[in-house]
Amino acid sequence: MTEHTEDPAADIAWMRRLAEEGAEAPMQGASILMSAGLIYGAASLFHWAQISGVFPTSGVAIGIGWLAATGLFLLTLVVVLPRLKRERGVTTAGNRASATVWSALGWGIFALFLSMAALGWRTGEEGALLAMSLSISAIMDFYGIGWAVTAAMYRSRALWGLAIGSFVAAPLLASLTGMDEQYLAYAAALFLLMALPGFLLMRGARR
Repeated sequence: MTEHTEDPAADIAWMRRLAEEGAEAPMQGASILMSAGLIYGAASLFHWAQISGVFPTSGVAIGIGWLAATGLFLLTLVVVLPRLKRERGVTTAGNRASATVWSALGWGIFALFLSMAALGWRTGEEGALLAMSLSISAIMDFYGIGWAVTAAMYRSRALWGLAIGSFVAAPLLASLTGMDEQYLAYAAALFLLMALPGFLLMRGARR
């Protein structure tokens, strides 16, 4: 039988070292967050234009903007990820944690969209539209988790503000369910809580 000896002092020192390491290193992958915010924010504006009558659309074509956005985002990953690996340099614990959580959240959002598609197939167009409305709030919750973990690793109050903003945006967006303006508000949230911070973090990493 193997005896397990706990050393609280060593554990605290290890956690402090991780926090200090993360705080000193720039965040990697901010360009992906910026791209996600821009691409899906634009898709949300396009969806609003479709359902509000600016670009009258019906049936399956209503979701074409989201499919196009997903294709464009995957193409962006194909281009950006190899470049990030070449320029990565020393990978800190903060970068590893941040990259892992955002990657996991991306897969979680992908699984959410698959779940929505399955629900729409079972319940029809009305069920799919309701699922889409609710998924907006779920995605903002995902982003809040991502920002919270990143803020903890980098010890950043500004990033904690993004986490709180994302959590606050989730119920506010849900309160707009059934209204065309929900997608305008969602686009604004993506631009302000994803695209803009991603741009600022990317610019800061280059200094």
